[in-house]
Amino acid sequence: MTKIFKQLGRHWAACLAVVALLVVQAYCDLSLPDYTSKIVDTGIQQGGIESPVPDTIRDTTLQALELLMTEDGAALADAAYGDPDADGVRMLNSDADTAALESAFTTPDIVLYMAAAQNAATAAGTTDTVTPTSYDLDAVATQFAAMAQAPGAREMLQAQLADAAPQDDSVADSLSSQAMLLVALEYDAQGIAHDVQMSYLLRTGGQMLALTLLMVAVAIAVGFIASRVSAAIGRDLRRDVFKTVVGYSNAEIEKFSTASLITRTTNDIQQVQFTCVILLRMVAYAPILGIGGILHVASGNTGLEWIIFVAVAALLVLITVLMNVAMPKFKQMQTLVDRLNLVSREILTGIMPIRAFSREKFEEERFDKANTDLMKTQLFTNRTMVAMMPFMTLIMNGTSLLIVWFGGKAMDLGNMQVGEMIAFITYTMQIVMSFLMLSMVAVMLPRAGVAADRIDEVIKTPAAIHDPAAPKALPEGGTKGVVAFNDVSFRYPGSDEDALEHISFTAKPGQTTAIIGSTGCGKSTLLNLIPRFYDVSEGSVMIDGVDVRDMSQAQLHDQLGYVPQKGVLFSGTIDSNLKFGGDHITDADVRGAAEIAQAAEFISAKPEGYNAPIAQGGSNVSGGQKQRLSIARAIAKHPQIYLFDDSFSALDYKTDVALRRALKAQTDNATVIIVAQRISTVLHANQILVLDEGRIVGKGTHAQLMESCPEYQEIARSQLSQKELNLQKEGE
Repeated sequence: MTKIFKQLGRHWAACLAVVALLVVQAYCDLSLPDYTSKIVDTGIQQGGIESPVPDTIRDTTLQALELLMTEDGAALADAAYGDPDADGVRMLNSDADTAALESAFTTPDIVLYMAAAQNAATAAGTTDTVTPTSYDLDAVATQFAAMAQAPGAREMLQAQLADAAPQDDSVADSLSSQAMLLVALEYDAQGIAHDVQMSYLLRTGGQMLALTLLMVAVAIAVGFIASRVSAAIGRDLRRDVFKTVVGYSNAEIEKFSTASLITRTTNDIQQVQFTCVILLRMVAYAPILGIGGILHVASGNTGLEWIIFVAVAALLVLITVLMNVAMPKFKQMQTLVDRLNLVSREILTGIMPIRAFSREKFEEERFDKANTDLMKTQLFTNRTMVAMMPFMTLIMNGTSLLIVWFGGKAMDLGNMQVGEMIAFITYTMQIVMSFLMLSMVAVMLPRAGVAADRIDEVIKTPAAIHDPAAPKALPEGGTKGVVAFNDVSFRYPGSDEDALEHISFTAKPGQTTAIIGSTGCGKSTLLNLIPRFYDVSEGSVMIDGVDVRDMSQAQLHDQLGYVPQKGVLFSGTIDSNLKFGGDHITDADVRGAAEIAQAAEFISAKPEGYNAPIAQGGSNVSGGQKQRLSIARAIAKHPQIYLFDDSFSALDYKTDVALRRALKAQTDNATVIIVAQRISTVLHANQILVLDEGRIVGKGTHAQLMESCPEYQEIARSQLSQKELNLQKEGE
């Protein structure tokens, strides 16, 4: 996990921007339930009336209310409203002290409403509660106006109302809601009740819409930034891994295996990239939303907070159990993906031998085993996660049921309104969903953590072959291209025996040095020490008197024209492959190299010529053509030293002879080192090294070795007829 957060830390500015945007998104998300509550409680149940102080009031109603107020309250109320208009309606001043007015209006509003209700019941001839009308309000207001004429009426009413004053905030809130019934009745009398309600609903709904649009815009911005950050992390990781792997020697490549390196560069990085998106969009958002929801719930007086704690505790128990069950399987998954990639790669690259030996059924079974093992692990983890969802749903629905049950009782007692219960359910679901999001991420993190560790292992594994701190330059004057092996021994990493022992020889410019021997005697290994594909275990390899380990790899490789044992071409064109050695190679160099490598004829036969496409790995050319193009690529570079690792094996004898003759003219001033299996290829070499089990057992020309080296004689007799051997003796 720390490695994933380390990657996110590189983009700290973008991450801070995401967190800031998520705070805004959470604010919008947490505000919407409050607005829903207002629409239900105030907009629908209270007709859009927010305060016991009416915005407009008829003068007769105000006079009746003032009679029920103290002298100070009546003076404050009278000053808060403007003069009556033609219809006797007074408008609340914009600078009025609303808080003080609410205290003054609440009890009189209730008393006046109850009086209107009693008047309506009397008129109906019943003792039941009857909802009054504007007619009843007018009648009661007239009665109170008549009472106001009697001396001491205000003092008598105030004495009666003193005992009805609210004693605590909860009672005051309840009285405030009852007081708004009088305001609704007053608005109805004025004929504006519907307009007031619609105005409130449109205003509150517009605010909800604005918050929703802001939340959508912020969510889009968060998604955009998170995607950019995760894509950049994926790009940087791929670049770091590729840069590291390109610098690896064969030892590191073999340590990880090609299939595993491909998996780490693709699947593992995709896992980390996807997890980074989720971390930014969900893990950062869930705590903000959850904490905000808890604060909103705690700020209310519902008394139902205990339900949330029960739900959260149940979720934590469920998540803990599932994590302990699923975690080990997630750690196994990446290894199984490696195995599947390895088997797939082997089958696809070896499809021809598989068919030739009729092993399709065996390989299908091998692939099916690797595929089935991965499937079983994935099914186990998926079933574990699927099993979590019904329990999550049960917890959420059970929580809703508890809230409705106990919230209904609270509403029955008058301690909660419908809108408050809806908001409480919404906040509870938000809190539960926050934990659900965290649990889903917790499932992904183990696999992503394993992937991050595997990527980090590649990046932090140092290459065995590296440039020295202070590289030495090749001498400017004198002979160029002298290769000298000084008592060289080499052992592969992890091996108990030396592959090469005490190798010493010198290859000079203008001469051809050939290396021959039985299969597995170390010929290619010896050649691979020159370009530093491996470093010697003992002794030294020198070029122009400078140890190859003391010069930079770039400078070393600039001196070399390397043709591998297996020709490797890259997707592109023939021209791009022949110019692979550097930008300095011209079209004339390409065509000259193709002529020398005996490749010009088949190139010119193609309709596109040198622009003919080359498929990945050179699969659309034959083995001999691929080998000739590989040789031409080395020749076009005009190196000082040519290294041919059994590079003529796929050529017919006629082409082999023509190529070596043309190559001899081209490489008169260069050092040529050839690894070969054929005697005919090394026959005219200036120096032939005979290897046997990693040691030089013969050194000299063909004629000298035929006289002095039994191993060379054995190779010659196995490839040449007695007649050819006799002709060679006569020619001597």
